[in-house]
Amino acid sequence: MIVSDDRKISELKNFMREAKSKEHPDSQLISILHKTQELYGYLDQEVMSEIAKEMSIPTAHIWGVATFYHYFNLKPTGKHVISVCLGTACYVKGAEEILNSIRQELKIDFGQTSEDKLFTLQEARCLGACGLAPVIMIDDKIYGSLTPKKALEIIKSYRK
Repeated sequence: MIVSDDRKISELKNFMREAKSKEHPDSQLISILHKTQELYGYLDQEVMSEIAKEMSIPTAHIWGVATFYHYFNLKPTGKHVISVCLGTACYVKGAEEILNSIRQELKIDFGQTSEDKLFTLQEARCLGACGLAPVIMIDDKIYGSLTPKKALEIIKSYRK
C-alpha cells in the first residue's frame, strides 16, 4: 500500500495544504502532481484518490490531467528515464537507428522498464536541442550529436 509511507504522504499533505491556501485548488493541481511524482516516482491511483479527497477535486479530473500530460508516469519507472527525441530534426538525423539500438540493448519498448529496473524508455516529440540532433535525455541531462554506438556507450556508463 503506497499511501502508507507516512513521511511521503505527510509531506504531500503539507504541500497540498499550502497549495490550497494560495489559490483555487484546480490551479494548483499540476504542481501537486509534480510533487507527488517527485516523492513517489510515479502517480499511483491510490495517491491520486488521496489528492482528490484532500483537495476536493473529482478523481476523474485528476486522472484526466495526469493522463493528458506526457510528463506524468502512471506506473513505476526505472532508476533512470531515457527519453529519445523523435522530433523532425532528430528523426532526419538518425533518431530511429538510435532508438532501435537502445530497444535492442535494453530489450524494452516505449513505456517499459528494463528487467533490472535500471532504465525506462520514453519518447519525446522535442527536447529543444535541435542543433545537437539527434539527442536523448537521461533523467535531466541531454546528450547530442549521437550515433547508435555513442548512445549505447552513454547508457552503459549509467550501469556503473
